[in-house]
Amino acid sequence: MNLQPSPPLTRAQESRVAIERLYITMRHLFNRGFYKPSGVSGEEIRQALLSLRPEIYGSVGDSQRVELDGLVYVMDRLPKGIEACRVITLASREGLENARFPVLVPSKRRRNCYRIDDEQMVIEVTNGRSEIYDILTHLTFMFMEADKIRRNAMQERGNKTREWQKLEAIVQAGGTVKDDDRELALTYLSSILGRTFEETQRAYARFEETGTTNSGLFQIVYGLGSVSMAELRAENIDREINFTPMLRERIGQHLYGERWATRIKQYIWENGLQDRPVHIVSANPHSVMNCLYAKMAVGKTIDYDDLYDLALKLSQSGNKALRQQVRAYALDNGLHELPDVSGTSLFVQLIDTAKLDPKRIPGEIKHTAEAVRQNKPLILVMDYAFGEQAFETLDELLKPYERDGQTFPLQVASISIMGKAGILTGDKGDLMIPTAHIFEGTADNYPLENDFCEADFVGGGLGVYEGPMITVLGTSLQNKEILSYFKNSSWNAIGLEMEGAHYQKAIQSHGRIRRSIPADVKVRYAYYASDNPLLTGATLASGSLGSLGVKPTYLITLKCLEKILA
Repeated sequence: MNLQPSPPLTRAQESRVAIERLYITMRHLFNRGFYKPSGVSGEEIRQALLSLRPEIYGSVGDSQRVELDGLVYVMDRLPKGIEACRVITLASREGLENARFPVLVPSKRRRNCYRIDDEQMVIEVTNGRSEIYDILTHLTFMFMEADKIRRNAMQERGNKTREWQKLEAIVQAGGTVKDDDRELALTYLSSILGRTFEETQRAYARFEETGTTNSGLFQIVYGLGSVSMAELRAENIDREINFTPMLRERIGQHLYGERWATRIKQYIWENGLQDRPVHIVSANPHSVMNCLYAKMAVGKTIDYDDLYDLALKLSQSGNKALRQQVRAYALDNGLHELPDVSGTSLFVQLIDTAKLDPKRIPGEIKHTAEAVRQNKPLILVMDYAFGEQAFETLDELLKPYERDGQTFPLQVASISIMGKAGILTGDKGDLMIPTAHIFEGTADNYPLENDFCEADFVGGGLGVYEGPMITVLGTSLQNKEILSYFKNSSWNAIGLEMEGAHYQKAIQSHGRIRRSIPADVKVRYAYYASDNPLLTGATLASGSLGSLGVKPTYLITLKCLEKILA
């Protein structure tokens, strides 16, 4: 009997294996409590990442060229100065917020970080396992690029190159370069990075845009290279990643989500709002407020064409006073703000529509004035959750409120999830309406009866796509092959995001099993495309949407409010 050899794995299958290895290895190291990025365990994560070659990390597999777009993306999500630290500790909220260490918050992630000394950085993790995977993949990439910098900066005999010595002099002189000398300094830097002068200049400019939350390209390259060199040259100064015992004990216990949800429900009851129909909206903390209040607050004091034009003006950095004017008006007309004190970093707004004059609600929001007056809906706006945190927070929020030995359920009438996601079938700014959430790496799939459909958004001037979406373990753990598989196979996926299955898991649990909310509660999901990971140059690492994101954000928000106020 002749046995045929097994066919080789496809690139998509290899990628799925690599994701599984990353996921299992990270969980193992987390449970162990520490690891060294250059040790055996760290090397296993590196090899899995190299096998996967995530699209967002570009040329991570190139042994000489430093991936600059990926470096910008990662440093925007890590604390300022981390490039010079060899010891990085992941901790829960353990009292450092009361110490004198300055709080460092990355540009693109809401997490508190603390520089303990010249060698150590502490990153506070309160958003669940998704945040740990996010941080570890970013750190692995950062250390891989650091080793490239070290190799490019050292000659065969171990001496430093002339370009590295020049960079060292710049950093030791303060790290700033006069305009006349910048091009010369960038020339030295491009040699160390293995990139063209043009590519280096573009990366320098991108780091300048978020200069308050990073150290700048010169300092970052020098810090990464120096720590890598020190590890190679001396003993007992290896790079280390540690997880505190308290973090390992608390993760997955919903401690932060429970505190967050209890405070919201307590506030609702204290203000006599518990008998109102509650409409939960997961969105950013400005679009719902601006849609309902901006026109009333601004009146005719500035020129604008419509609500979209006004929203664009409000989003501009020079219009802080105008934003404050809208917020002050909203606070006087039914808006309640609940800044986070629990550790979730999720800001909450409660909008009491009984304080709104239905006749003054903007015409862009199709509504029934009589229905608003009779029902007096309470709109609960919660800021975007992060990955697994979506389940933790919504699961706790949907639980009945315990008071004086009794339980009182929230009168949940609808749940609307607005988010940004990667698109597989269109371009940046287009809309995606999911019909199901496919949970990557598991057998869990969540079909849903979405109260939104493609027809709701037709005519809005944007591309609209309807179909299944993938809930991924992390935005950094994807490549073209595996995404093409989800798009072109019978899954027919239209996009990828990180929270949908987690939200739906909480909704189905409370609606169909625990009966905390009606089984037929209205559920709405709509996403706008922040990137297209299948197109080169259109990944998240290529930069933010900017003003392009205003229209889809407000179009989805208006449709949410129409459904609530109809």
